[in-house]
Amino acid sequence: MQTIRSILAALFLFTVAGAQAETIAVIGTGSVGGALGPEFAAQGHTIVYGSRDPSRSDVAELVTRTVGGASATTQAEAVKDADIVVLAVPGLLVEEITKSLGDLSGKIIIDPTNPLKRSETGLEFGVDTSNGQIIQAAAPDAYVVKAFNTLNWKTMVDPEESGGPVSIPLVGDNAAAKATVAALVEGMGLEAIDLGGIENAHWVEGMLILWINNRYGSTRDSFDYHLRKVP
Repeated sequence: MQTIRSILAALFLFTVAGAQAETIAVIGTGSVGGALGPEFAAQGHTIVYGSRDPSRSDVAELVTRTVGGASATTQAEAVKDADIVVLAVPGLLVEEITKSLGDLSGKIIIDPTNPLKRSETGLEFGVDTSNGQIIQAAAPDAYVVKAFNTLNWKTMVDPEESGGPVSIPLVGDNAAAKATVAALVEGMGLEAIDLGGIENAHWVEGMLILWINNRYGSTRDSFDYHLRKVP
């Protein structure tokens, strides 16, 4: 299965980018960007962090602990030569930020965001559709893959602490793009689960809202979850 995914990923990137994916732009340098960037670098990819202030000391520290010659620049500059773009940004700002990045045609966009809005009872959906669909509409010639939005950043980098396999639901309209992202997921010791097209991003984002509302500030049962493939 891994070999098939690797072949599909290489074929996809040869078609849309002219070469194997080697440069990943991570837009945002908070907890999620700071978790995914070093993990992807450890798989042999070159990471360029996009920050509103790339000269900040915490951004410099993140670059230092990311192997393989990582660098930091502005958000728009970071994506120019990237094959893959990770939008590790606030969930309710995805449309604005996506449009500010310029032409994203042919690039894979990994969307780990959730449209979280506070209410009297906890967190609720802050958009009518989903962040995945909003990003795809803002960058119609890119290949959006929803991933990494259903767990906290600590589990991303240390899945063993959860006591068992950890699944990463993927949704998106391009099968080869999902195969490329699946290879990144499994390179982190996580399990990729294909949940269909980008229209299903709404339900995947809802998984995180349900998890947070039960885990924090609630008398309901706290839980983690794992989707298991049927043999």
